[in-house]
Amino acid sequence: MTQLVFLHGWAQSQQIWYQQQQQFAGARFINLPGHGGAKDAPAAAWPDLLAAQLPDEPCTLVGWSLGGMLAMEIAQRFPGRVAALALIATTPRFAAAEAWLHGCDQAILAAFEEAVASASPRALNRFFALMLHGDALSRSDYNQLARQAVDRTHPVTAAGLAAGLELLATMDLRHRLPPADMPLLIMHGEQDAIVPVAAGRWLAEQLPAAHVHFADACGHAPFLSSPHRFNTILKEWWQQ
Repeated sequence: MTQLVFLHGWAQSQQIWYQQQQQFAGARFINLPGHGGAKDAPAAAWPDLLAAQLPDEPCTLVGWSLGGMLAMEIAQRFPGRVAALALIATTPRFAAAEAWLHGCDQAILAAFEEAVASASPRALNRFFALMLHGDALSRSDYNQLARQAVDRTHPVTAAGLAAGLELLATMDLRHRLPPADMPLLIMHGEQDAIVPVAAGRWLAEQLPAAHVHFADACGHAPFLSSPHRFNTILKEWWQQ
């Protein structure tokens, strides 16, 4: 089997995968620039910098949200480095446009911009809550996830937030999708409040050979709120 490599999303860190770190021995978990203690870098440099951290042998990239978009871009630029892709809550284009009705709600994008402008922990806390919107979690379960999934030792930098937001606002991969013969897993929460599930369905339509799972009663981070279900689906697909 190929080695698993996990790429997290905007404003988080590899700590968000703590329930996968326990289950997938030998996997690699990479921090995006400016996140989790990683050095800052211009947005345009992110794909190359991340690709440089991949194993020498072709790997299976597991990307969530912005991490999924970057995984698709890396697979395009470095096809020999990526054997398979698992795209979690991923869209080919984050920002809405006249010809793209499956983009993020403008109010959500404005909240992201506020978080960057204010550098406010409160704004990032609101974003974390939005990630789990739609999940059937008790208050105690939510608080436990918030404590364990966030790296408070290495908070995301202002430059990291800004560069990540630049990528979210500008990346458009609708015409740069993975090749039809690449093994693919698409997983999306039906109640995702950040990346509409319609974006995941669009990807599935364009990539009909993909293994697809749309999770009921699940928001933007199925690996976090429903780890057993997520880990089982990922492991079965990866091992087949």
